Amino acid sequence: MQPSAFSPNGSSYVGPHGEPPLSRTGFIILSIIMAAFTGPAIVLNATVIIVSLMHKQLRQPLNYALVNMAVADLGTAMTGGVLSVVNNAQGYFSLGRTGCVMEGFAVSLFGITSLCTVALIAVERMFVVCKPLGQMTFQKKHAYGGIALSWLWSLTWNLPPLFGWGRYELEGVGTSCAPDWHNRDPNNVSYILAYFAVCFAVPFVIILASYSKLMWTLHQVSKLACLEGGAVAKGELKVASMVVLMVLTFLISWLPYAGLAMLVVYDPDVKIHPLVGTVPVYLAKSSTVYNPFIYIYLNKQFRKYAVPFLLCGRESSEDDEASEAVTTVEIETNKVSPA
Repeated sequence: MQPSAFSPNGSSYVGPHGEPPLSRTGFIILSIIMAAFTGPAIVLNATVIIVSLMHKQLRQPLNYALVNMAVADLGTAMTGGVLSVVNNAQGYFSLGRTGCVMEGFAVSLFGITSLCTVALIAVERMFVVCKPLGQMTFQKKHAYGGIALSWLWSLTWNLPPLFGWGRYELEGVGTSCAPDWHNRDPNNVSYILAYFAVCFAVPFVIILASYSKLMWTLHQVSKLACLEGGAVAKGELKVASMVVLMVLTFLISWLPYAGLAMLVVYDPDVKIHPLVGTVPVYLAKSSTVYNPFIYIYLNKQFRKYAVPFLLCGRESSEDDEASEAVTTVEIETNKVSPA
């Protein structure tokens, strides 16, 4: 097996004598697994972008964030996903030190932008349903502002390693790159702690706070309208299911990655098998597949155009109304004042 074009930083992911962290068969299996995520992610996110450009009906403020997430997830799949498939198939990282920095920066930029967009969607839905500022309409300027902020936030916190604060390094089994969680230099540790706080903890708090407010408002509307067995209660149940799915997916995709990073920062001597270190990386990248299903294909308006596109023009007989829950509850909340 050809060795990597540059030496890793001696992290615990690499064997003590420089031996390959996995067998050839192990690398091939990882390549196949990553391909199983990357292929659908590219198709689904590209579909969202294309149908949005094709149909004016989809160009609404609340849909802009969904399209922005599709763009970020497509970028993650095209950079980190495709390169992971190729590098695992080869059994080593083939792009050298410069390629590692470029891949680490690109994947982190797209990944954090997607994560921030999830938080943006949570805030949008909270404002639409709960109306904390009264009858304010969510307009294009608000959507554009939120999208610009998600990219600017991600760019701000992923640029520092290019200029000396933190760095990008090999991770897992050594076939992909990310911010260096292992380097004990105070300069690097300070960056990792700041990065964790603003790029994971902040979006997570925003998501929980927004959806908690959303669920409380739905519950109050149902009680005040005395429609526990009617449309609002049904809408509340559907939205509750979607919210639980969204939060669980967020946790499954990102919490293991963030948790492992903080464990390594707290205890740099901890021994972690390369394969164990790789699983959280792949879980985070797998969010590029989950996001289109949860945030877009459960949206009946998007599904109306996306499914025929994927089926080459054939209509789908599916008539799932789960995505109409938010709209139904929004209409009902106009009749009462949310708590």
